[in-house]
Amino acid sequence: MTISLLGFAAVIVLAFLRVPIAFAMGLVGVVGFGWLNDWKWTAALSPAAGTVLDSVQTETLSVLPLFILMGLLVSQAGLASELYRASNAFLGHRRGGLAMATVIACGGFSAISGSSLATAATMSKVAMPEMRRYGYDDQLATASIAAGGTLGILIPPSVILIIYGVMTEQSIEKLFLAGVIPGLVGILLYLAAVRFIVWRRPHFGPSGARSDWHARAAAVRNVWPIVLLFTAVLGGIYLGIYTTTEAAGIGAAGALVIALVRRKLGGRALLDALIETLQTTASLFAVLIGAVIFQRFVVRAGLPEALLEVVTALDVGPLAVIFMILLVYFLLGCVFESLSMMLLTVPVFAPVVAGLGLFSQYGAMGEELSLIWFGIFVVVATEISLITPPVGLNVYVLKGVIGDVATGTIFRGITPFWAVDIVRLVLLVFIPYMAIALPLTMQN
Repeated sequence: MTISLLGFAAVIVLAFLRVPIAFAMGLVGVVGFGWLNDWKWTAALSPAAGTVLDSVQTETLSVLPLFILMGLLVSQAGLASELYRASNAFLGHRRGGLAMATVIACGGFSAISGSSLATAATMSKVAMPEMRRYGYDDQLATASIAAGGTLGILIPPSVILIIYGVMTEQSIEKLFLAGVIPGLVGILLYLAAVRFIVWRRPHFGPSGARSDWHARAAAVRNVWPIVLLFTAVLGGIYLGIYTTTEAAGIGAAGALVIALVRRKLGGRALLDALIETLQTTASLFAVLIGAVIFQRFVVRAGLPEALLEVVTALDVGPLAVIFMILLVYFLLGCVFESLSMMLLTVPVFAPVVAGLGLFSQYGAMGEELSLIWFGIFVVVATEISLITPPVGLNVYVLKGVIGDVATGTIFRGITPFWAVDIVRLVLLVFIPYMAIALPLTMQN
């Protein structure tokens, strides 16, 4: 256990020294293998080389560039604006309605983009001018965008769920389905947070103009392509019509057709989308390779088994263990961004959770269901880190796009939103069926 803990300490120190997390974890993993093999570097470098080869040849990872491209093409097609207009048509006349419309539009855009940062950046350009035009306070306006953006890492297709699935060797299809209900619960709780804010401070979110039913019908007609695309991608996976890889290909092709039909995609825009897809994919592959090298070192050093022995010796129930893990995530969330936090902790905690017997009533499926549930648990926990100080990446992305709002203003407005995220985590712990209900019904 000592060498594993030293490895974790080394990764944290390197991260604070601003070494990219991919290189920090990969370097520590290679040095750790050297230590375990008496500094015989041939034996130390062999696992690292094998990891690189295995990672780039993994068919599952082919979904990453396709889903990333799908999100970029949808953004180019201007569907984020249409989603916001449709949500605003039904909710804009209520107090806090524009903020609620922003949350719903963020959820819809997240279902296609799969990225929290992209959702926050895109929706800030769409929603912020409208909320300011109707006199919304900057605290509520910016907080609703930053919080709504966090839905991008949970509502499928989620890039972070794909990475979790590769690391734990779990079904991407089942992880996507597991994220649907907690994602919808997250939207409802964010709407409740908006209502709470405007109940306490009505001037933060004044009522807007009421849209008639003709305008509402027109707004709905404009968003049917994104609804159809999401249904085709997720519905086909659920019904077993095609695999996740095939769904990603259909999603990317569908997004391209939508962008071309709407005449929103010129040659330069398509080239930019392809280049950004390559850059993002390369970055994610580097992070994943570094994480898997570190994961194999930790497993080889025996840390997961040692932790499981410690948990067993403590003689506490599974619930107590889960809350101890949750406390670790709360503390790490103050200093790490979401992906780094997941990559650092999953290799250690996943085997422990798998051994707790959370779903032993399902027999042989119990361990698989535990890891699927834990994936959603991890993502919701890391969502909170996107909007809490001092890291809060969504807050800084928003600050960078808007520019004239103080970071402290956004953090003050975000408090009710991360409070309801904690409520969602507690619900996920006490009602785990939220995460496993759809995977259990999935056709094989």
